[in-house]
Amino acid sequence: MNRTIRIPVPAEFDFSVNLDYLSRSPDESLYRIRDGRLFKTIPCGSRSPFFEVAAEPGSLLVLPLDDEPWSPETEREVVAYTRDWFDLDNDLSPFYELAGRDPLLRDVVSRLYGLRNMGIPDLFEALCWGIIGQQINLAFAYTLKRRFVEAFGRQVRRGDVDCWLFPEPRDIAGLDVGDIAALKMTTKKAEYLIGVARLIADGELGRAVLLEGDIRSAEKRLVSIRGIGPWTANYVLMRCLRYPSAFPIDDVGLHNAIKAVLRMEQKPTAARIKELAVGWRGWEAYATFYLWRVLY
Repeated sequence: MNRTIRIPVPAEFDFSVNLDYLSRSPDESLYRIRDGRLFKTIPCGSRSPFFEVAAEPGSLLVLPLDDEPWSPETEREVVAYTRDWFDLDNDLSPFYELAGRDPLLRDVVSRLYGLRNMGIPDLFEALCWGIIGQQINLAFAYTLKRRFVEAFGRQVRRGDVDCWLFPEPRDIAGLDVGDIAALKMTTKKAEYLIGVARLIADGELGRAVLLEGDIRSAEKRLVSIRGIGPWTANYVLMRCLRYPSAFPIDDVGLHNAIKAVLRMEQKPTAARIKELAVGWRGWEAYATFYLWRVLY
């Protein structure tokens, strides 16, 4: 019988706040939330371990839902994924200290205390999500992602709960543009998704390589890829590669959130955002993520 795994969490963590963030779209299919319970599956060698994530004071609980025992390697991979997904290894106390002094962030952080920058540990998934979300609203982006996942991914079910595994790069690399465009994706986005899949499938692009240098070298490599501009690159730097100073300064959602928090008549200019962000240095990714949450 598989044992319940306890993962210690930092003091600056609130499972309910993060679960609320994860609940923001009914079109999400990579995990399920039912009655305050979070279900997930991940690829792990030839297996797809299925598990529930819950919480108790001071810990996250990982409850395996498979009948067959997990190997030590499977357990390590699930724990590593969960820690990365919830960004548990990041000490947020310095961010909360600076946010407490920041007129823009102070009230936002107070309302959302314990929220983590919920990650996308898989590079291909993060890149695809960034590409799919370009220049469309969040609701439609989720709809397109669900279509993409359910067309080319794999469904895993335990009892009456199912989750989908994100498509593998090698499977997308072999598609024709029309296969993806049929999902009501633009031809350009279909081309970008196939191009990124081929780079990863061929070993020319990977998370470890992007983490070898600094944030600038990673950003430079990402924006050299067709279909990836500064916004998509910084989205991936934030959500997957975990660079704390990643900053999608041109993001419309960020602009609208600042406008809403400061009750401005018009959206802030780039110059104004740079002024506001002077005190965020080294924490731009978290500041952005918290401000996004004001709207989404």
